Amino acid sequence: MTQERLTGPEAPSRRRWVIVAILVAVIAVAVAAFAFRGDKKAAPAGAAASAEELSPVTVIVPGRGQSDRVIAATGSIAARRDMPVGIAGEGGLVTRVLVEPGQWVRQGQVLATVDRSVQAQTAQSLGAQVGVAQADLTLAQAEVDRANSLVDRGFISKADLQRRVATRDAAAARLKVASANYGEARARNGRLDIRAPAAGLILTRQVEQGQIVGAGTGVLFRMAEKGQLELRAQLPEGDLQALHVGAPAQVTPVGTTRAFAGEIWQISPVVDPATRQGIARIALTYDPALRPGGFATARIVAGESAAPMVPESAVLSDAKGNYVYIIGKDDKVERRDVTLGTVSDTGIAITAGLSGTEPVVQSAGAFLVPGQKVKPIRQARKG
Repeated sequence: MTQERLTGPEAPSRRRWVIVAILVAVIAVAVAAFAFRGDKKAAPAGAAASAEELSPVTVIVPGRGQSDRVIAATGSIAARRDMPVGIAGEGGLVTRVLVEPGQWVRQGQVLATVDRSVQAQTAQSLGAQVGVAQADLTLAQAEVDRANSLVDRGFISKADLQRRVATRDAAAARLKVASANYGEARARNGRLDIRAPAAGLILTRQVEQGQIVGAGTGVLFRMAEKGQLELRAQLPEGDLQALHVGAPAQVTPVGTTRAFAGEIWQISPVVDPATRQGIARIALTYDPALRPGGFATARIVAGESAAPMVPESAVLSDAKGNYVYIIGKDDKVERRDVTLGTVSDTGIAITAGLSGTEPVVQSAGAFLVPGQKVKPIRQARKG
């Protein structure tokens, strides 16, 4: 009786604990099995994802094509024929200045006048002397004519006739002298007017009304003959050898993006022994935006050369200069510094940095970095 009372209630409780333990074990085994299968499936998926993470990039092999060889130069703008204008006469007080810088003038046009009150009186005096000499000659000629009619009738001797002829010749000589003096005075007075030696453009004015000018005053005006301008481009002697008269050029003044067409009209026959540079003179048509004395850059076409051509989208630049991305060993991105040549509708010529056989990233974006592994997709080169 006592034994059944002790064991009867404990049996169901013990069975419940055994069942709970079995269930926990089954659940643990199931979780472990599921986790193991998940690990085996995750490994291939991760590998596939890693393969899919390679960025596809389009690359081209540019090869080499014919492009213009462009030489860059810098220099200053100047008048092609710079004409200094000064005082030609003895000078004096400037009474009027008739032109301003930037004004067009014709040949012989008066630019300024100098007071001539004293010179005018002198000219009048010499003009009067011409009148006196002319009257003396007229009278002497009349005496000769009268003597010629009398000598035939014996009223005067031939010696008297000869004296009258000599008197007439002397009067004629005095008239010539007086006329020459009068002409000289008029010419001197004419030189008091400061005139343009040729048609052209007034560049500078360095004289004012009331100023005293003379032979030692110096330049009063500067002119550009016919308004013709030029860029005096400084070039190394090696580049000078590649140029020729008539080569086209584009000139861009500092401070503007506007380019002006020109061509080389003269190449310096000498090279500065100190700088090893010479001057190529590029002729320019007058434009108000071209100011003599200003600084400008020039791009001169020196002929054709073979060079790789890449699209503009392939070229990047930073503080170190221009560069492109190429695909190197193991499909890794490499930076390649380049020197740019002519820009045209077909692309940009690369004058240094590429041989033309490298696979170049066609559109190099900021998402690429050197050393990055990518998936290159080759595209056929156009043209």
